[in-house]
Amino acid sequence: MFPIILLFFIAVPVIEIALFIQVGGFLGFWTTIALVLLTAFVGASLVRSQGLQTLMTVQQRLNQGELPARQILEGVLLAVSGVLLLTPGFMTDALGMVILLPGPRAMLAQYLMKKVVVQGQFNPGFHHSYHNTSQDDGNTYEGEYERKDSDDHHKLK
Repeated sequence: MFPIILLFFIAVPVIEIALFIQVGGFLGFWTTIALVLLTAFVGASLVRSQGLQTLMTVQQRLNQGELPARQILEGVLLAVSGVLLLTPGFMTDALGMVILLPGPRAMLAQYLMKKVVVQGQFNPGFHHSYHNTSQDDGNTYEGEYERKDSDDHHKLK
């Protein structure tokens, strides 16, 4: 895995530099800089609006007692898209714009959901139950506690 990540961190900047040289030679220096800044601002604006829409869908699904796994994954993909759009470069901007589009983002989220196995249970009440699987004597201990203010520690009852 490390060699792939290393190759990625070397190849992406080299490709971006080559694209900057090509586009800068064709359009000129200031036009290229303006284009990079424009894609960053437009991309950030689009990520914000798409992210708010996805957040509202997540809240709606949670209120219905459903697990919004696809919407949460799409939210993560929107964050990745935002990072790609804010990163200076034409290749990262193109990839960020593709992920920003609802159709490709939904297809990518669906593909990733098939590849990832999530274990556990969804409980709409957000209560967590703990099951101890260690080798103990099988006794279950229950108890209660009450939080006291810090100035109550000197009082005797």
